[in-house]
Amino acid sequence: MTITLRDRVAGDHAYLSDIRHDLHAHPELMYQEKRTCEVVQRELKTAGIEFTPNLAGGTGVLGFIPATEKGAKTVALRADMDALPILEETGLPYASTNPGVMHACGHDGHTTILLGAARALNNETTRKNNVLLMFQPAEEGGAGGKRMCEDGVLNGSIYPAKADVAYGLHGWPMGKEGVFGVKNGAMLAATDQFVIHLQSPGGHAAAPHVTVDTIVASAQIIVALQTIASRNIVATEGFIMTVTYVKGGNALNVIPSKVEMGGTMRTLTPESREKGKQRFFEVVQGVGRSLGVDVEIEWEEGYPVTFNDAWATDRYRRIAASVIGEQRMKEESAPVMGGEDFSFYGQHVPACFFFVGLCPPDKERVPSVHTPLFDFNDRVIPDAVETMCRLALDPVD
Repeated sequence: MTITLRDRVAGDHAYLSDIRHDLHAHPELMYQEKRTCEVVQRELKTAGIEFTPNLAGGTGVLGFIPATEKGAKTVALRADMDALPILEETGLPYASTNPGVMHACGHDGHTTILLGAARALNNETTRKNNVLLMFQPAEEGGAGGKRMCEDGVLNGSIYPAKADVAYGLHGWPMGKEGVFGVKNGAMLAATDQFVIHLQSPGGHAAAPHVTVDTIVASAQIIVALQTIASRNIVATEGFIMTVTYVKGGNALNVIPSKVEMGGTMRTLTPESREKGKQRFFEVVQGVGRSLGVDVEIEWEEGYPVTFNDAWATDRYRRIAASVIGEQRMKEESAPVMGGEDFSFYGQHVPACFFFVGLCPPDKERVPSVHTPLFDFNDRVIPDAVETMCRLALDPVD
């Protein structure tokens, strides 16, 4: 009896769930994913898949499954592996055994799905495409995707297969279980960070007129920064400027000489990103100068926009619908203002990033990502694995 791809994936469900639970119980922070990449290498070796380790600073792994035909195109599939510095509060039997570190963004699920796809794909007797399996570290702020690209995972320098298209996914607790979401163009935002240092002589709280008040200056800057979105950026472009912390002073009768504040800027277009940064410096320095405080700015350029190529995304729609059915396909109405370093792959090849809904049908909502109560939903693994497989197997036009 011929075993279909769907049967093979379904038969692997319990095995893959066990892997996912093991990864969840042993989370590792960015660029520290030593045990995780050992699990990846073990599973690839067991499946008989060639791989190259020690990428992207040491913990990245690139697997390679060659096509069974000559002159084949190449599909790249990506999973991120790192966890977050969060103390888990789920109480699950497979909860984190690494205190203060937790798989709070579902990367344990993403890694498991790609391992499942690898196992299934290597058993296919006909493969019209080469397949690159990109297990990357440090999505959570470390730009592991960028380093994977710099190490040549897409350009054919590691294996004789230059990527023609790349796909990635993310478990989405805001989406209903098994519903896959996508949109053309900007899927997630560009993410830039800043820290502002304010300094003055400081002084006694009872005599603010003989010094310069850094607390007042910080408040004025926070308010002024909000005018960038409302007065400098086209409203339909999508722009967020948020100050997330302010540190200064520790006494009730002292005006502190130093205040530090920081936050993030999120944008959806190159134009709003450039204009937002320009106005940020003008506003912060201008307000500081007008109030007499010394200002020092640290600006960190973060991830670019995660942009879904129209051709790659239409290909995904057609293939995913054949797996889960049109009724479980969702067109996202707007981008998410979070960031993703899958964006770096899209700077090199046509790419598509899609959401896999995690919220069970009997629940209104489940804990969100980046919270102590989040957990991935094992029930979506088979559909996600089969979709990744079909994306890899379907001929690339």
